[in-house]
Amino acid sequence: MNRIPLMALLLSVLSVPQILASESNREILTPKPPAAAKVNGPTVYGARPGHEFLYRIPCTGERPVRFTAQGLPVTLHLDPATGIITGRTPDKPGSYAVTLQASNAKGKSSRLFRIVVGDTLALTPPMGWNSWYSYYVQVTDKVLRQAADNMISSGMADFGYQYVNVDAGWQVNTTGKDPEVNGEARDAQENINSNRRFPGMQAMAAYIHAKGLKAGLYTSPGPVDCGDFTGAYQHEAADAKTFSAWGFDFLKYDWCSYTNVAPAKPSLADMRKPYDLMGGILKKQDRDIVFNMCQYGMGDVWTWGEDAGGNAWRTTGDLGMTKDDRLPGFYTIGLANASLSSYAGPGHWNDPDYLLIGNVGDAFKWDRSQKPQPTSLTPEEQYSYVSMWSLMAAPLFFAGDMTALDDFTLGLLCNSEVIDVDQDALGWQARVIRRNTDELILEKPLEDGSVAVGFFNLGDVSRKITASLTDLGLSEGQKVRDLWRQKEIGDMTDSFSHEVARHGVFLVRLSPTHSAR
Repeated sequence: MNRIPLMALLLSVLSVPQILASESNREILTPKPPAAAKVNGPTVYGARPGHEFLYRIPCTGERPVRFTAQGLPVTLHLDPATGIITGRTPDKPGSYAVTLQASNAKGKSSRLFRIVVGDTLALTPPMGWNSWYSYYVQVTDKVLRQAADNMISSGMADFGYQYVNVDAGWQVNTTGKDPEVNGEARDAQENINSNRRFPGMQAMAAYIHAKGLKAGLYTSPGPVDCGDFTGAYQHEAADAKTFSAWGFDFLKYDWCSYTNVAPAKPSLADMRKPYDLMGGILKKQDRDIVFNMCQYGMGDVWTWGEDAGGNAWRTTGDLGMTKDDRLPGFYTIGLANASLSSYAGPGHWNDPDYLLIGNVGDAFKWDRSQKPQPTSLTPEEQYSYVSMWSLMAAPLFFAGDMTALDDFTLGLLCNSEVIDVDQDALGWQARVIRRNTDELILEKPLEDGSVAVGFFNLGDVSRKITASLTDLGLSEGQKVRDLWRQKEIGDMTDSFSHEVARHGVFLVRLSPTHSAR
């Protein structure tokens, strides 16, 4: 076989110029979605028996779109105009093979969708939006409703983003002087109160659900959360019951003031105690509530988080509080998380924190009102950020300003082929193939037998990065697809080389040459 270096093939066949570092180059690599209807999203979904079910079929293409679902359990109903599936899951555990189909005037597509009714939620990493890094404790009911509106209007929901999550700031702050948030923490029956900025938590969740999206909220196992708003301490069962009755689908449980409850030098049992408690309580609710454990990696949480009922756990401190060193802070967080690949899998994910791209706030000034500002990350760094999170099967939660989404940011968030890497049903986190001062290579096996590979330039100048089949653990030639540009770019016969910009990435999917995809 005539072995042509892949870089030469790239340049000669596609005439694609080498991507050089540019602080101002905001090139949108992601192609616009086609006009024909195309079903996106995960191919597997976990739910518990006999519980309320809600799923909006992610679908791009010109509206109106007509939806069908073959093989849907009889207890579930699809609205053919909206693509929203509602009802209750079957009482009997089992795997239900469904074919989702969408059609419009331009074309149609279908996608296999397996509903697994059993004990495990979040069979793929959760995707959505969280309020913290844009609004901090100034968040309001209006902000959440607008975020839900924008998740639909921006098209994010058409690529699988579904959770609209409020962070700290919805509860009562008993020590503050602001009448909007001050008041009685609990009612006469000890049920938790929301503050005046959130006049109706159940109504807000219902508003989000009406769009086919899911609602998430936040609290702490301590007496207060990180913003001094009421926590769940000694009211765990009552609060979980309230959250379920309100209709929330996701709970972020933040260690915060539990430091003042736990011993000065907590043992592993002390660190586990509040999460074991809440994890067990959530499983008893008549509602599927994804449990996100936010305790910053203490006690090697990745070794026991699943046993505590966690569906995802933070592996490090806050990304927004991580200062840049030689590289921007997301590399510090991402590289730490990348070393934990053996602990992630369907229903239990390593969580390196949110996607701080677009317009975001200053985490060092979170306790006072401020307007989100454009990220300081270069375009190349932002592509690296999203690529790394997707390869690591991380929960994909955008934390930027939902009212200031531009085409570049949406191109980062809404690339179906990149998202498919994150949402792959096999559920493997990428392993580190190479890591040194200037290069990082991550490789993620995928369900169809292909692999996704990210070639990251950690250095300060553009450089050619090379990997062989042997480096990647592959034994035969591979077809190479550029995932950001969604283009086939040639064959890899023995090695692969590509010029990668300063702090940039080249993200590809490799499939055996003999296979047809």
